[in-house]
Amino acid sequence: MTELMHKPGFLGTAANWAADMTLVLMILIGVALTVGVVMARRQKYQTHRWIQTTSVALNVILVLWLMILPYRDFVAPGVPNLLGEPFYLVTTLHGIVGFFAFVLGVFIVLRANGLMINALKFNNYKLFMRVSYALYMLTIFLGLLVYYFWFINNPNPPTYGFLTPLSTGI
Repeated sequence: MTELMHKPGFLGTAANWAADMTLVLMILIGVALTVGVVMARRQKYQTHRWIQTTSVALNVILVLWLMILPYRDFVAPGVPNLLGEPFYLVTTLHGIVGFFAFVLGVFIVLRANGLMINALKFNNYKLFMRVSYALYMLTIFLGLLVYYFWFINNPNPPTYGFLTPLSTGI
């Protein structure tokens, strides 16, 4: 599996396969979340809950598996000193907004599936879900910018392998 993750990407950029896969899956998650919103508007709440739960679960897997370590290895060493550079600024903003989308999305999914402790339950679903959806969409947009600054507008994109994260010249 590690070999597959470090193969050249399939989108024709300097990204590896894992980055391209992450980008495509996150766009698909955004589409699925939007379909889930449409299902809620049509009062198909079971379908809405199933779509949103699946989307958030897939997002959790992607974040924990493919996003945290690259941020730690390639971006965090430059924060706060290099936040004036787009690579660091956009990636850090993506991480901050994404953190709140992640936490709120997981919170809502746990609540919607009856897995939340009583002290943390809420009844104003519309407000929480609208805020969560907006945060997810903003995070996905920022993720597109991250991909651009990491793999399209970067003459020396960050990679694992023969180079250590700090020797990439970013």
